[in-house]
Amino acid sequence: MTEIADLLLRANVVGAAAVIAVLVLRLPVRAALGPEAAYRLWGAPPLAILACLLPFKVAPVGTAALARLTPEHAAPILLGVWLAGAAVAVALLGRAQAVFLKAARKGLAGPAVVGVINPRILMPPDDGRYSQAERDLIRAHEREHIRREDHRAGALMALFQCLAWFNPLAHLAAHKARLDQELACDAAVLRRRPKDRALYARTLLKTQLAGAALPLGCYWPARAKHPLELRVELLRRGTRDGGLAGSLTIAAGLFTAAALATAAEPPLRYTPPDPIGIYDQQPPNGQMSVMLVTWKTSPAHR
Repeated sequence: MTEIADLLLRANVVGAAAVIAVLVLRLPVRAALGPEAAYRLWGAPPLAILACLLPFKVAPVGTAALARLTPEHAAPILLGVWLAGAAVAVALLGRAQAVFLKAARKGLAGPAVVGVINPRILMPPDDGRYSQAERDLIRAHEREHIRREDHRAGALMALFQCLAWFNPLAHLAAHKARLDQELACDAAVLRRRPKDRALYARTLLKTQLAGAALPLGCYWPARAKHPLELRVELLRRGTRDGGLAGSLTIAAGLFTAAALATAAEPPLRYTPPDPIGIYDQQPPNGQMSVMLVTWKTSPAHR
């Protein structure tokens, strides 16, 4: 149990460091390379955690490693608390999803992409609030989410929130990542439809006041959680994706995050077995001698 608790704590420390790095870099990267490049930065935390969990290194006993993070007597208690908290987080996520779907059935939610495996587009009711051109633009936005598989990325964010429910940086990262996801989707749609910039802004003004939280899916978040001013300002500036330079920069950043996470992982301990006997058999007729060495192994190496 101690090893599992250490693994969870180490993954949270590494993930938190990656989140802090992304929070520092996302605004400069957005300004220099565009919203889509900034959104790709959020690949760093899960990649760093994965690199931390995989056992890449093997080193002999005596090599410096991270100290044990969890006292042995406290490990069962910590794991029990973590499992209970994760169960509560999953229950709250399911409740939020059910509330959204109930509102959608009443025509009080949308637009959104709902679902993870088989996503579907949820449109707002056709009550005259949106023109046909605005509804077409909403469909283009939601289809872009599906094309980019943002609904699956959102599910991954929700999973990390449940597993790291005690880590405030996990919840902050999920909120900021969803914001960057919407900005990146805006940029992708308008790159294909540059003449619809003014129409897009008007549609945002109508949609921003509608909707509710949707854990498993993509949505245009409501109220003050999703600053409308930022989206409209980015529409005014124009769209870009950073091109090859942006892609290479983000790839280098993700590789660095994985490398640093691997370096932070303590090496697996390996103890060479001790020899307990050497037998030298003398061959007849001057043939090659054979030396037999037997080794003593500990139960851990059997």
